[in-house]
Amino acid sequence: MLQLSFVNFRQGSYIVVEGKPQNDIFYIIQCGKVRSQRENQIPGQQPEILGPGDFVGVVSCMSNHTQIDTAVALTDVVCISVRRDQYPELIERNTPVAMKIIRTFANRMRLMNDTLMQATLNNSAAQSAEQIYQVASYYDKIKQPSIAIYAYYQYIKSNPLGSNVNNAKMRFQALRGQSRAVYFESNQDLLRVYPKDTMIMSENQSGADMFIIQDGKVKISKIVDGTEVTLAILKKGDMFGEMALLENKPRSASAIAEEECRLMTVNRQNFNQMVATQPQLIARLTTTLAERIFVMQRQLANSQLTDPVEKMVDMLALQVEKAKIVISNKTTFQTDITPQDIATMCGLTQQEQALYLHKFMMDPHVKLVENKILVPDCLEIVKQAAFYRKQCRK
Repeated sequence: MLQLSFVNFRQGSYIVVEGKPQNDIFYIIQCGKVRSQRENQIPGQQPEILGPGDFVGVVSCMSNHTQIDTAVALTDVVCISVRRDQYPELIERNTPVAMKIIRTFANRMRLMNDTLMQATLNNSAAQSAEQIYQVASYYDKIKQPSIAIYAYYQYIKSNPLGSNVNNAKMRFQALRGQSRAVYFESNQDLLRVYPKDTMIMSENQSGADMFIIQDGKVKISKIVDGTEVTLAILKKGDMFGEMALLENKPRSASAIAEEECRLMTVNRQNFNQMVATQPQLIARLTTTLAERIFVMQRQLANSQLTDPVEKMVDMLALQVEKAKIVISNKTTFQTDITPQDIATMCGLTQQEQALYLHKFMMDPHVKLVENKILVPDCLEIVKQAAFYRKQCRK
């Protein structure tokens, strides 16, 4: 039986503190006001004022990471305390609470994504159908026909009177013989197979399917000012595409099969059924979104570093943190990413990569095994990255 407890916080007291180890509890504000802010506040961002029905500490609790915010009671506050292991039962008994958490996460992620793009490349990808053409053109230029043709198709479909539609049609026809692209249109297939180096979805494309990776790896990326920015490399068990499903807005990023992938699709109809009948899956989605928010917050901190080598070291440390490795003396970690992956995650241009990747690989805490990065001492790389971020804040 679900038994939730009430916790009182006096005005001025701390509810959670940024950087502190996570715990297995989050709070739902019952009454009172709370200010939530973070040390690495991006210029232009304002502290959040939370009130009844809002949540405190849920990202840390559900992602099993350190706290990403500091929350202070502006008034006397009463909260409902929820343990992580109580969340599935909470979903069964109060589905609207779970859906509010999920939709709050989705909205926060979209805002953070825009901020991250501006902070990483001092720009933001155009939020229009013309951006799909830019995506197609980028992959066409780098000789990825199975990716480019998919984006050309989505551009033609979404913008039949667009200024680049004639060229898009010409390139679509020219690439057909070279392409292995599949699923140009959504259908009712529960399982889909995507060959390596094919596009699953394009940024700014409309669509309402969410995907769960059964096998393979998927790269999530954006094209900004002619540069590919890798946002994440997802593996078996990961989910993506939930933003369009939850918010009914165009895709915020592209998804590309890094290797042959088998994906389970979830559309709006079966998602609503899942919410009602599969609380464990909704709990897993909540955990996935919480993990994404933690990562994006760390990426925002990374974007404030100005030295490209320091940025790459910090981004590598983030991969260690994401893996949730139990770190002891000389703990090693073999990643499945290349130095070029790390550079594109930092938004470095091809010219910057040519200048700084060699320096990055000279760092004693970075090794290479079959072109994949090995971290010989996880504790040292995490400490080194934390020092860089601390110096940046001074």
